[in-house]
Amino acid sequence: MSRPEPFAKLKFAPSHVLITGASGGLGRALALQYAGPNVMLTLWGRNESRLSAVAEACRQRGSVVQVSVLSLTAIDDALALFRLCDDRKPVDLLVLNAGVSDIRPSNALTETTAAVREATLVNYAVPAILATEAAARMAPRRRGRIAMIGSVAAHHDLPFATAYSSSKAGLARFSTCLHAAMTPHRVGVTLVEPGYIDTAMSRRLEGTRPFLVTPDAAAARIAAAIARNDAVLVFPRVFLLLKLLSAVVPRRLAHRLLRLAKVKQTAA
Repeated sequence: MSRPEPFAKLKFAPSHVLITGASGGLGRALALQYAGPNVMLTLWGRNESRLSAVAEACRQRGSVVQVSVLSLTAIDDALALFRLCDDRKPVDLLVLNAGVSDIRPSNALTETTAAVREATLVNYAVPAILATEAAARMAPRRRGRIAMIGSVAAHHDLPFATAYSSSKAGLARFSTCLHAAMTPHRVGVTLVEPGYIDTAMSRRLEGTRPFLVTPDAAAARIAAAIARNDAVLVFPRVFLLLKLLSAVVPRRLAHRLLRLAKVKQTAA
């Protein structure tokens, strides 16, 4: 008989869930996905009014909810706050959902340095730091899950979104490395790479959004992958094929085709 996987047949029912970016569309859906009696939710976000509304909706489902309004560009503040939250009640599930998306302005040669700085911090540096701290605390407890929300943009060299695609690519490699390191300690790490989700972020893009998924459907898929302790979740699955194509198409040809893409977005 084959040896069972470390997490096989073990039900994962977190009692303390911390979600970053909880004031956004996917963050709200994830919070509601886990809300219920005997579940404490710690919700971080930048928009105070939306965050308060999400918290109230979760309380109506029976959760105890704590909220914090902060920007993840403040690395030291975010790390100190996470430590405080975990000291008060150990975090069973950390969902690193916060992210920013920006593309090169029309007629500009590059993205702005401010946009690159923000993407680097919010999409990669701070999630990696928080995940490292969470893993260091969860491993001795032999329990916990960490989920990182990446993007299928990580699979491609997007010339109009260099900071976004590269920061998500960095997050992807960090996540799978951490999964490898933490599996012996019974700490699960899941990288989530979605396509288009119907949120305010994706609505800024002009043009079609193929294979669009609702936030509620995305949250359900993400929660299922976390419960299974999947190392990587890519959805919709058509993007797995596109990832494979990107790997086999000669880079010079791929870059020529990507430079032809006309992608624009409205102001935030």
